[in-house]
Amino acid sequence: MSSGELERVEVMGRVGSGDLKMGDAAVMLKLSYRQVKRLWRRYRQMGRKGLQHGNAGRPSNRGKPAKFRRRVLSLIRKKYSGSEGERFGPTLAAEHLAEEDGMVLDHDTLRLWMLQEGLWSRQRKRKKHRQRRERRRHFGELVQLDGSFHDWLEGRGAGGCLMDMVDDATSQTQARMGKEETIWAAVGVLQAWIEKHGVPRDLYPDWKNVCQRKATPAEQLRGKVPVTQFGRMCQ
Repeated sequence: MSSGELERVEVMGRVGSGDLKMGDAAVMLKLSYRQVKRLWRRYRQMGRKGLQHGNAGRPSNRGKPAKFRRRVLSLIRKKYSGSEGERFGPTLAAEHLAEEDGMVLDHDTLRLWMLQEGLWSRQRKRKKHRQRRERRRHFGELVQLDGSFHDWLEGRGAGGCLMDMVDDATSQTQARMGKEETIWAAVGVLQAWIEKHGVPRDLYPDWKNVCQRKATPAEQLRGKVPVTQFGRMCQ
């Protein structure tokens, strides 16, 4: 049982012994009174097993199909494996699998699969010191996009998110204030940049999900890399 389920067992046991009232149990478990009544009914009928999640011991409904897993691991062995200094880590491998092979999956899932197959080791090596990347030489070659939350009005108004675009070569900036870091806030500042300076050659958004979204199971099987509305606009 999980720690949350064990806590429910303990609280229901105290309700049964009379040490705790149902309303107090609801507060302790951060549940409504009605939810706690249902838990108490299951506890009286089935004991601690009644409070265990129904999917305990079963394969996850979100688990990847075996065929998909075999295909991913086959690609890892062929393209992204090798000696300890050459092999790809799970995060980098997941990025290449999505971009080059159309196989979209979470890097934590891939890490588990690679550990189970002996394709990755948890042992960490000290990385060599790397010099800072040189800036691009010309204006417009690379523009970075990021959102920054701060008390920009210094307590005189509501907080907000500053959507900021910075040219890598010259540090020239274009910024717009918004309430949240949303796709449409990113669209607004990008449109303002394009109207003033033209289309940049490369755009680097610091926000991971601004261009790509999580794939559905059907899209994963088809090898489709799904993009957001912002991603389609950039394409």
